[in-house]
Amino acid sequence: MTRKTIPITPAHAVRLEPAGTGQRIQLTASPPLALYIHYPWCVRKCPYCDFNSHTLRGDATPDTGLEARYIDALVADIESALPQVWGRRVHTVFIGGGTPSLMSAPALDRLLTAVRTLLPLDPMAEITLEANPGTFEAARFRDYRAAGVNRLSIGIQSFDDAALTRIGRIHDADQARRAVDIALTNFERVNLDIMYALPEQNMAAAMRDIDIAIATGVSHVSAYHLTLEPNTTFAHSPPPLPDSDLSADMQEAIEDRLAAAGFEHYETSAFARPGQQCRHNLNYWQFGDYLGIGAGAHGKLSSHDGIAREMRHKHPTRYLDAAARRDFVQERREVAAAELPFEFLMNALRLTDGVPSALFSTRTGLPLSVIADRIDQAVAAGLLAADPLTLRPTEQGQRFLNDLLALFLPEAEAP
Repeated sequence: MTRKTIPITPAHAVRLEPAGTGQRIQLTASPPLALYIHYPWCVRKCPYCDFNSHTLRGDATPDTGLEARYIDALVADIESALPQVWGRRVHTVFIGGGTPSLMSAPALDRLLTAVRTLLPLDPMAEITLEANPGTFEAARFRDYRAAGVNRLSIGIQSFDDAALTRIGRIHDADQARRAVDIALTNFERVNLDIMYALPEQNMAAAMRDIDIAIATGVSHVSAYHLTLEPNTTFAHSPPPLPDSDLSADMQEAIEDRLAAAGFEHYETSAFARPGQQCRHNLNYWQFGDYLGIGAGAHGKLSSHDGIAREMRHKHPTRYLDAAARRDFVQERREVAAAELPFEFLMNALRLTDGVPSALFSTRTGLPLSVIADRIDQAVAAGLLAADPLTLRPTEQGQRFLNDLLALFLPEAEAP
C-alpha cells in the first residue's frame, strides 16, 4: 500500500468509471435536494486552479450590464429545470466559483429572491457563499448576510505572504486576517480553506497556518493538499514542492493539531467543531441530489427508475448565448447501474464515520449484495470496518483511501 491523500474534487464535477453490475436501478424515494450555483469569474486565475473560472476583465461588473445578464440567465436556468425538481424541497444552496464575492450585493439579493420564489426552499436552509480575501468590503458582506447568506467559505490558503505569492493569490496575510474578522462579525458559520504542501513549504510553516486558522475562532477548517492538476500553469511548470513523505507528515500533523483543538475530522479534508459540518457538502458525500445552474455547473438528479448527470454550457459566453435559446444543458447522460457502486463509495467513504449500509440501496436503487464480495475483501484487508450496519473506512482505510476505493473498481483495473 502507498499512503496517499485523495485531493478534493467538487462533487458537481465528478465523472467516474466504476465496477460492473447487471442490476436494474429501482429507487423508492428521492434523495435530499441541494442547489449549486456557479459564478465563473475571478480577479486572476490561480496557477493551481482547474475549476471553471475565467479572469475578470472589467466585463462582469454591475455597470457594464453583464452581471445583470448573468443573473437573468441563472433565473431562467432555474425556471427551465423546474419540471425535473417539481415539488422537491431544497435543503442547501451553495454559490461557488470563480469568486462569487465579486457579485454586487443587489445582484446576489435578486438571485436569492428568485431562488425563494421559484423553488420550495427550506426555511432553515444553509446558504453558502465562497469568498476570497482580496474581495472583502465590510458593507457588502453585511448586505450579503441581509440577502440570506448564512455560511461563508473563505479561500485563505495561507497566512504567509511568501507562500501566497508563490501560489499566485491576490491577497496578503493582513487582508486574510481582516477578511476573517469581517466574516465572523456577519456570519454564524465561517469556513476557512487552507492548503498545505505548498511550494518550498516546510513543516513549521504548514503548522503556523493551521495554528492561525484555529486561533481565529472559526468553526470549520478545510485543509487541502496542493496537487498539480492537468491543464494548469503549475502542471506545465511545476514549482518545487515538498516530497511525498513530508506532505504525508504534514497531513498527519494537521489532523492531530485540529483534533487537539476540538475539531472533528468528519471528511477526508474537512474538520468542524461539533454541529458545524457543511450540510451542502455532506449531501454530496451521502450521494444526495443537486441541481447545478450556471456556466459549467454539474448536477445529479434522481427519478424512480434512474439517475442522470448534467453539465451546463461551460464558457460564460456560450452559457449566455444558450440562455437566449433556453438551452442550458450541454451534456446529459443516464448513469448506468454498472457505474453506481463506485460513484456511491467514492463519495461515502470520504466520510470518516461512513454511512449506514442501507443508504447504498436507498441512494443507488441497487441491493447491497452487488458489492458484497468487494466489501468482504476490504474488511479482510483492514480497510473497511467489520460492521454490517455501516460502510465505514477504518483508520487505515482513511489513510489509504485510494487502495480502499480501488477494491471496488472492475477486476481488470484493480491493482
